Amino acid sequence: QLQFVESGGALVQPGGSLRLSCVASGFTIPHYAIGWFRQAPGQEREGVSCIEPRDGISNYRDPVKGRFTISRDNAKNTVYLQMDSLTPEDTGTYFCAVTLPCSWREIDYDYWGRGTQVTVAS
Repeated sequence: QLQFVESGGALVQPGGSLRLSCVASGFTIPHYAIGWFRQAPGQEREGVSCIEPRDGISNYRDPVKGRFTISRDNAKNTVYLQMDSLTPEDTGTYFCAVTLPCSWREIDYDYWGRGTQVTVAS
């Protein structure tokens, strides 16, 4: 069974950092593009970052460029999202899912995890 489990979300102060993890099971991540999305209360889910298969090229939406870093550990079948210089606008539930190739359209993704909550507040 293909599935993702996200973790690492927490309450953090503005300017702080978090590292989210997305553990995949049922398939090997280097063969697929893996994306991170987030959903703030009352808003639609939006793409944040995506890592391409094989060469691991990273993609970022403008609001997080220069602050977030996506990476993967093939041995652990895990994709990470390092988030630095967090602001309250980064608050939301963060999800990972699989696609091929990278896309910013939610409809292009499958096997969504349940998400992990990130709250940025003083």
